[in-house]
Amino acid sequence: MKTLKNYGWNEVHQTYWNEQRNELKKDTYTIGRVILEHKHMYRVFTEQGEWLSVCSGSLLHNALDRQDYPAVGDWVALEQMPGEQRGIIHSILPRTSIFSRKTAGETMTEQLIAVNVDIVFLVTSVNDDFNIRRLERYLVAAYDSGAVPVIVLTKEDLCEAPEDFIEQAQEIAFGTDVLAVSSKTGDGIEHVMALLEDGKTAALLGSSGVGKSSLVNAICGDQTMTVQTIREDDAKGRHTTTHRELIPLPAGGALIDTPGMREFQLWNDHESIEGSFSDIDSLSASCKFNDCRHQFEPGCAIQRALSDGSLAEDRFASYLKLQREIAYLERKTNTQAQAAERKKWKTITKSQRK
Repeated sequence: MKTLKNYGWNEVHQTYWNEQRNELKKDTYTIGRVILEHKHMYRVFTEQGEWLSVCSGSLLHNALDRQDYPAVGDWVALEQMPGEQRGIIHSILPRTSIFSRKTAGETMTEQLIAVNVDIVFLVTSVNDDFNIRRLERYLVAAYDSGAVPVIVLTKEDLCEAPEDFIEQAQEIAFGTDVLAVSSKTGDGIEHVMALLEDGKTAALLGSSGVGKSSLVNAICGDQTMTVQTIREDDAKGRHTTTHRELIPLPAGGALIDTPGMREFQLWNDHESIEGSFSDIDSLSASCKFNDCRHQFEPGCAIQRALSDGSLAEDRFASYLKLQREIAYLERKTNTQAQAAERKKWKTITKSQRK
């Protein structure tokens, strides 16, 4: 019989639960983990079974943005509906990590990809779909999430020189593990599994068709996920996973598989960029002027590195692009936050007058 430990329960979560249980002051509440998110409904694992659950009216009333709602991976306090295998979610335990992105399109909202994960596996295949600039984006978000990023290069058995891809990934992933694996032959899978010991939770993130579902099957030792292949004509992936789902591992812990993402817009701050581009940050510290814009200023270490080839032009261009993107996002979200604050106080004032 599966217990909470099979789903990644540990001492940190127990401490949070003890604190929240004292605040809630209701013995009928139990703890569970969100394993699947439906539209306005959640499938939650508890030690009394899996319950299809909804948020309580109080939780919905107090929710201001996406982070105030449950997500796959959340630990939640819930109450069983009398006589049914259904639950009502009353609160969300504090999260240990949050991996998110900007919602696709023009909308300035946050989309939660994975929460409460210890490790983020950034998955990409060693073929024409390999994109170092996209990998940089994933790394920026991963460094900011609070989880440990690990790059996993899949389909090693289909590549004649996987070491070339490993070297490219290592050049941008300072201090981050880079693992090459083959879900078909099993090569390298043991290194991935070793990182998941002690009941850790990991999220698999990457584009469509890069081998995330095959990797889940290789780790779990069965056909947990349906698998589709990459199209031969353009090496682009087909969508396999259509929703986020938490999968318990046979030895304990869990994996969160996510739908493939062609578009990945950041929802972060400048500090996460500095962590991902520490080479450029170190060069900036060597510039003659503290306010150097890295254009035509004398003594610019960045321009010197670009000239002698020690800093690749496309990497610096990617750095500038991500900085502009985050600066724009911060301006827009600050404007939205101010508007939301004004709207909130307008509502409070109206209710007080009544």
